[in-house]
Amino acid sequence: MVYAAENDPLCYPGTNVLVNRLNIREQVLLDEYELAFFLTRSEEPFPTGNFDSTHYRALHRHLFQDVYSWAGTYRTIRIGKGGNWFCFPEYIDREMDRALNALRSKGYFRDLSLPEFRSAATGLLADLNAIHPFRDGNGRTQLSFLLLLTRSCGHSFHAEALDPHEVMHAMIESFSGRTRPLELVLKKTIGD
Repeated sequence: MVYAAENDPLCYPGTNVLVNRLNIREQVLLDEYELAFFLTRSEEPFPTGNFDSTHYRALHRHLFQDVYSWAGTYRTIRIGKGGNWFCFPEYIDREMDRALNALRSKGYFRDLSLPEFRSAATGLLADLNAIHPFRDGNGRTQLSFLLLLTRSCGHSFHAEALDPHEVMHAMIESFSGRTRPLELVLKKTIGD
């Protein structure tokens, strides 16, 4: 699904293709290269941090540094997908701080039972998805952040259980306040 954007200076003129370090101007080819670099970077150790906005941006930068010069930088334009607009850029800092300060105030979910952890993680992912702080790579950053958080709480994360279409559907539903599909995705993905 293609993003809708307002006057995007990060795209090549007259296209929806994001300006990239490889100077690829075909979306399908860019998607292939982006995925290849993402998979390579996801095999490396992730940046450590305090599960705050600095950590979140560092994770995005790590995952997408080979493709985009702006990796790790919050977007400055309004974007939407499927008819829904994500958090307006002027509120991203505030909303990221709100979501991640809530995580900190809940002890990073470390004292929660597994079902409680999944439920809390569902809410966090729904919030991060609605904020959508980056121009691209939000879903993969969200799930990578969740992987780090899950492991820090002593639970296992089964990435192989993730079905991209199911995850996309669950994220779309969560944007409308229906979090049950996302809860079901996390029930298959997070265990002991």
